[in-house]
Amino acid sequence: MIEYVMVSGILMFLLVLMLLLVNANIMEGPANTLAFTAFSDIGNGVSTRIVDVYVIAPNNGTISTSFDIPHDVGGRGYFVQVGPGDNPVDQNVQVSRDTITSNVSLAGIGATRGVVGNTTGEGMNRIVYNSGGVS
Repeated sequence: MIEYVMVSGILMFLLVLMLLLVNANIMEGPANTLAFTAFSDIGNGVSTRIVDVYVIAPNNGTISTSFDIPHDVGGRGYFVQVGPGDNPVDQNVQVSRDTITSNVSLAGIGATRGVVGNTTGEGMNRIVYNSGGVS
């Protein structure tokens, strides 16, 4: 009888331990990897749209465009911020949520044009270029 209770107690302890570790190791790890990959894709898309607007921007005047990005990643929202990077001449698109962050370089225009702004995945997003520097 004592042997049965000891074996059952050890097995129950291992079952409880496994239940506590399953969420962190089997569920959250792959979900965070998926979110990082999705954030990199979103950052690349935003960077491409900004560069496209810069390429067709007029010398004098204003141009604006609207675009849509996914509303959520893995059932949760996120934040997109465009601004200076670590190096003063670099511009980055940073997509983040909690501890997951993806930085994508704003290729091609970082040294010539300052780009700033932020958004979330909710609703339509807008990029505005004004040759006078005011938007």
